[in-house]
Amino acid sequence: MKKICIVEFPSNLGLKEPQPGKEPGVKLLPDWLKKLNLHNLINPESILRLDSPAYSNKKDLETGILNANSLADYAIKQAELIHNLITTNKFPFVIGGDCSILLGAAIALKQNGNYGLFYLDGHTDFIDISLSETGGVGGMAASIVTGNGHKKLTNILNLSPYIKEENLWCVGNREYDDEYENEIRKSDATYISLDLLRKRGIANCIQSFLLEIENKNLDGFWLHIDVDVLNDLIMPCVDSRTPDGLAYQEFNELTSLLFQSKKLTGFEITILDPDLDTTGEYTAAFADNLAATFNSTWSK
Repeated sequence: MKKICIVEFPSNLGLKEPQPGKEPGVKLLPDWLKKLNLHNLINPESILRLDSPAYSNKKDLETGILNANSLADYAIKQAELIHNLITTNKFPFVIGGDCSILLGAAIALKQNGNYGLFYLDGHTDFIDISLSETGGVGGMAASIVTGNGHKKLTNILNLSPYIKEENLWCVGNREYDDEYENEIRKSDATYISLDLLRKRGIANCIQSFLLEIENKNLDGFWLHIDVDVLNDLIMPCVDSRTPDGLAYQEFNELTSLLFQSKKLTGFEITILDPDLDTTGEYTAAFADNLAATFNSTWSK
């Protein structure tokens, strides 16, 4: 039986400054969720934490990416932690941080076998640096972990690609722009926008994903949850707000189906910025929904 381990990666290395001289507040998320009772609701066997290197808003000259060297160093340490948990039959319940924390988990997965990635996000995060306005890995994470981009981040420990492109499912995007969407459309990944998810039905989409994991005989899959996949009215405390998004009823249905799968190796929560939720009302609602769904459906 797997034991749950909450893993805290309080990193903001993959985001630009929200305003000059101010760091992104997502690094505060683990402490914020703990204050709002998520850790108690999950009741893990253990809690581990790996603080990130110091933040900089300067782009790396070689790659054009913010904090590129720090991200690579941090990813190696994250991967060691996640690898150790997976190999000792623990379940990593990871709290970020921005989406760049995926790099460490993806490296650990590659070290352990051949895995799928269910990328649940209000954006595809599948673009090249040439299309990035910020240079932040948070907006390129899905692309980087599947081997696209500069080797400084795509080939850490000579393990590129960490996730095979054909084993990526990118679900929930609602940034409808051909130039943006064409990057993932022309890839080997499965792309299901928010509109398409609703047209096909959540249960049908998840069934198709899990069937693919089984048919490919993958060792498991990782679930990435960017809270900006939620409707902007119930989750406005994110760095890139967009109208619409999943209601909690939809989000809970989708995650419950994934939590039930014995192939789920671990998952991560990203992008919720406590600086944008001073009363805690949005974060508390998220914590309650996530914990209730996870506790009632997670397959040990």
